[in-house]
Amino acid sequence: MSTLPADRASVTGPDMPHPTVTCVFAVTDTPPPHEAVSVTPGHDGGGPLRVLAAGPLHLIVQDVPAAAFGEEALAERLNRPDELERCARAHHRGVETAASAGPVVPLPMATLYLDDHNAVRAVTDRAASLRTLLDRLRNRTEWAVKVHGPGTGHASGAAGDGPADGRSYLRRVSERRRTEREERERALARAHAVDRELRRYAVAATRHRPQSEQLTGRSVPQLLNAAYLVDDARRAEFVRAVGELARDAQQSALEVTMSGPWIPYSFARSDEAERDAHEEAGA
Repeated sequence: MSTLPADRASVTGPDMPHPTVTCVFAVTDTPPPHEAVSVTPGHDGGGPLRVLAAGPLHLIVQDVPAAAFGEEALAERLNRPDELERCARAHHRGVETAASAGPVVPLPMATLYLDDHNAVRAVTDRAASLRTLLDRLRNRTEWAVKVHGPGTGHASGAAGDGPADGRSYLRRVSERRRTEREERERALARAHAVDRELRRYAVAATRHRPQSEQLTGRSVPQLLNAAYLVDDARRAEFVRAVGELARDAQQSALEVTMSGPWIPYSFARSDEAERDAHEEAGA
């Protein structure tokens, strides 16, 4: 997931003098009620989630055991898929709670500080940019759109009907590969056309690296893996546009899918990082 750059986090080292450290989930300027925060399950072994004020900003934090969240211990835990999932779910619950009352800037999972004072100081040092970012995200949500393309042809008929000499066989194989390449280029062009159209409804957009077939569980390639930051007031327009594009794409054996609305993880980054992301996306 995309979050603030790593330099916003001050991760503690392995030798921690305190029994607990402060884990920060997110920053907001509209804190949720303390009662709602305190009943949200956080990381195992930690205290209740709470709101920590940092001037006009507020952090959603949890006291977690230093022994379990030291650099080496945490790295070992996150190398285990079950622990990684458990930590990711706890982190997302904290971010969701922070977002329940207003815009939120999610911090990277396991953003740790020695104590509350260090956490507040780190956020205060970034207060101006964080407030600008929160204003940008206010009343906006993230929508994910993916385009999956037709699978490439198979070589079952590459040798043609009946016997063929080696030269003829190689020629047909070359033709088949050229045809597959041209088909994929056309499919990519259509996927990029979907992206261009949806950007008309978004205030920001970015393309993530397409996921492999192993990750998607599909037998066709993923051609587009994009995220769009959309004004809540234009939500219906955006959803309608995706639906129309999905219907049109079926004629080309493409599948357009959408999910959301989400907390805008992909856009919770500094201005400079976001500009770079848009340049890479060709925005």
